[in-house]
Amino acid sequence: MNYTIRRATEEDFPSILALIKELAEYERSPDAVTNTVVQMHREKEHFRCFVAESPERGIIGMALYFFAYFTWVGKSIYLEDIIVSRDYRGLKIGSALMDRVMQEAKEEGCKRVRWQVLDWNETAISFYRKCGAEISRDWLNCTFDEQGIAMYLSAEQK
Repeated sequence: MNYTIRRATEEDFPSILALIKELAEYERSPDAVTNTVVQMHREKEHFRCFVAESPERGIIGMALYFFAYFTWVGKSIYLEDIIVSRDYRGLKIGSALMDRVMQEAKEEGCKRVRWQVLDWNETAISFYRKCGAEISRDWLNCTFDEQGIAMYLSAEQK
């Protein structure tokens, strides 16, 4: 299959959001996506993205990331998601996206690239292991959503 990897533009946001929703369905959380194209435009300074684009099919994959600072190592990339549309998996598009993110990390002088994978997603775990990634079972996710943030702050006021 013929495709190119390029930096995403704002015009790509609808396709990127469609891939995000496809991933949410795959991860059994279709109602968890609250992001919108309008929000992506408003928050565009907070993330970067590469897309895999086919001349025939348009955008068929993406890698969304942002720069982070980890206290132990310094400047890093946090890879939020690599998503390849269902019909195009197994064609090494995910590998090409990962290659591009790693190249970006090198060009930007990053000390680390970090991401998460669901413990049941054996396909992704296998892919990451094949890439040479270290997969830790030691760390647990801690999250506050908007409601949790508000509840935390209101509890602090008491």
